[in-house]
Amino acid sequence: MTKNWTKKWKQWVAPTKLPGVWKMKEGGHIVRARVTDPTSGRLREIKRVLSDSDERAAYEWLESEKAKVLETSALGQHRKQRFCDFAVSLLERKVAKREIKSAAGRERWKSTLEHLIAGTTASDGETYVPAFGEFFLEQLRVAHVERWKEGICGLIAAGHYCPSTANGWLSILRVILKAARRELDLPSVATDGVSTFDVSEHHTYSEELPNALTPEQTKEFLGLMRSWFPRHFAMAKLGFATGLRPSTLRALRRNGVESDVHWDSGRLLVRRSHSRGTEVMNTTKQRVRYSIQLPEEIVHDLKWHVETQLPTPEQQDSDLLFPSLTGSFRSRSVLDTPFQEISDALGLGFSITPRGMRRTFNDLARMAEVEGIVTRSISGHQTERMQHHYSTVRGAEQQHGLAKVIDLMSRIPAPKATENIPDPTPSGAPTKIEAPSGAPTSSPRSPTSMFLASFLVGAVGFEPTTSTV
Repeated sequence: MTKNWTKKWKQWVAPTKLPGVWKMKEGGHIVRARVTDPTSGRLREIKRVLSDSDERAAYEWLESEKAKVLETSALGQHRKQRFCDFAVSLLERKVAKREIKSAAGRERWKSTLEHLIAGTTASDGETYVPAFGEFFLEQLRVAHVERWKEGICGLIAAGHYCPSTANGWLSILRVILKAARRELDLPSVATDGVSTFDVSEHHTYSEELPNALTPEQTKEFLGLMRSWFPRHFAMAKLGFATGLRPSTLRALRRNGVESDVHWDSGRLLVRRSHSRGTEVMNTTKQRVRYSIQLPEEIVHDLKWHVETQLPTPEQQDSDLLFPSLTGSFRSRSVLDTPFQEISDALGLGFSITPRGMRRTFNDLARMAEVEGIVTRSISGHQTERMQHHYSTVRGAEQQHGLAKVIDLMSRIPAPKATENIPDPTPSGAPTKIEAPSGAPTSSPRSPTSMFLASFLVGAVGFEPTTSTV
């Protein structure tokens, strides 16, 4: 078939049946098209020589490039997208980019999205609070979030949920809507100015339920742990002694090229966290990796554990410090039953949970007068605020502190009644001012009032005066 060759773009070409595709006389094809850029209204040219492509492949390449221009140009424009689609897509991207590393974190997001997309039903099944699943993101307003919050407050007041749980939902909602504003160029974020749920009347730990042990209780607790549950003793003692989380303890390795226990030096490397199944995160929950210099007693207990408490071949072959009977990671609930039984046996009046090891460590370190910076270097807490959050100051500790204050006060000697008090009157000044006839005579200032006066002057710069009227 004879082609109508014409010279274009310095090549001899002939048109094909497909728009924008030209056959070259020497072989291959040239593609060319113009696309209007929506952001500027100007035409953008697409042109390329495809020497090895057939007619159909050249056309498909041209169409894909045209689509890319339109897609790139559409970025920054408002696009109608439902909350449910964007939220699920955001979670998938966060997981793919390892922004959410742990299985527990993924489960938390999935559970939260169920409440934010499908709504929340009370545990009695009678009350339902709708959420945001079908909303177009550009139509979502602060009023919608406040209305959802009012509904959740009703569930909290009825005892179906805790405010801390609802605050977790709200925090993820904020993340989603801020990402939507950034990616879709939305005019505002519907959570701006929305306050968190009030937690002032809901306490995770109280004076009656502190989830922390006193020094005497800790000693008794670990004594029973060694007698009743010896294979868990070393893990519990290390947790109480360092404040490490159970997820960190489960991930510790005793052998291998990346062993976390340096047996000769007593150095413990804290750099992993186990969440669920066989999945482990190569960092800690607070996203830091650090080390702890263990005392000899703890190293001795860990060696005893390895030598006597790993009876199965699978445990002995495992690199883990606290492996399960199959040599894999222990379950998240492995300490729950031992802790509950020992709590009941000691008659604590509350149940100490594995999380209580971290709280107890902070209390014991404070009572031992360990510097705060040293305590945080062991527990991994990044701020004093978090250290305080995981602490429980008991009445006995307050009483001991107040006794020290009173002891300092009692050391201040009071002037004796017969002791001569120096005359503060300057030399040459009148030594006595006669009171008018019939006026009451002021009594001399007592040692107590003088001490109080000097204290106020030194503390706040205020000197009380004694009226003579």
